[in-house]
Amino acid sequence: MPRRFPAALVVALALAVPAQGQEAAKDSPKPAALVSDRVKDVPALTPGDAASLKPGTVLFSDHREAASTNPESGLIAFEAWRKSRPQEAAALSPWPGYTEPTYTQTVNGVAKQRHETLKVYVAEGRFVVAKPPSAIDLAAFANLDFLAKMDPVISHKRLDPAEATPTKDPAAAFAKRPDRPWCGAGGVCIESRYDLEGKLPLGVKLANKLELGTSKKVAEFVSFQSELRVLPPGEAAGLAALTKIDTPVAGGLEQTIFWVNQILRFGKFLAVMQPAPDDPNRTVVTTYMALAIKADVLERKQEYARVPVLKNLLPVQVLMGNSSFNTGTSISAGVPTYARNRIVAFADALAKR
Repeated sequence: MPRRFPAALVVALALAVPAQGQEAAKDSPKPAALVSDRVKDVPALTPGDAASLKPGTVLFSDHREAASTNPESGLIAFEAWRKSRPQEAAALSPWPGYTEPTYTQTVNGVAKQRHETLKVYVAEGRFVVAKPPSAIDLAAFANLDFLAKMDPVISHKRLDPAEATPTKDPAAAFAKRPDRPWCGAGGVCIESRYDLEGKLPLGVKLANKLELGTSKKVAEFVSFQSELRVLPPGEAAGLAALTKIDTPVAGGLEQTIFWVNQILRFGKFLAVMQPAPDDPNRTVVTTYMALAIKADVLERKQEYARVPVLKNLLPVQVLMGNSSFNTGTSISAGVPTYARNRIVAFADALAKR
């Protein structure tokens, strides 16, 4: 049965005192994507980027306002996303026509219908590879070994499609694709696990003790299930309308996260390959990452009042990487850092292969 995300995990993400977090940051290497001058932040990607980009440079945009005082800068309500950026929402949702989930939840023996609202973070990246699309074998990237290199702190194992949670659990049926089974179109099903880093596991233990009166305990890890596949040519062809680059799409690769144990409802990484408009021997790669956060995660803060160190810490600040308590280079660093590093890692992998 879907779980309402408790305050405990965000408490864990914020438990370490600032001084400890700063010491940890000094001891660990900074994410390459945060210090490299190869990454250029732009307000948005434009068709003209394809002709002016040089190999080695990565353009990055996530619609965040650098000087904004709004902690949710960069997030958009799911329904507003569908209306304002319909092509993007169709391509980056778990499937075209996806809507916010409604499911039955049983509390104290009483079954109730619950509609879940979502807020979406979207990041875009663009870079050029100094070889034609025909020289890029996307199938070489649609496997567990490649995923392990993209973010080494996340572990992966192959998942039998029949064991996918939306397939085997009737309470998770809202996450089933309506048109086909997950991983039933040439894709591979993967189960992944991210163990909270540094002092965060200790924070989870303490936070769970603070959650008196509930039998639900938050895990010391984030687990998720996804489908990784090379897009069929016919499906990939329509993505030129999304990238707005006027050359035929040569291929596409996507990873769709369709089940997460907490925090998120879904996620997607999408990469679209096209010949450069000014040089068919170069490939323009446009990448996207979308992460849908459960709205109630962002709205809860009253429970922190009893913990002085957390009194002024909002969940949205942690998730958006705006807190002094963010740490590491992966998910616990906040979704913008996670997305940025994922896109840069993919760019590096294509350039080196």
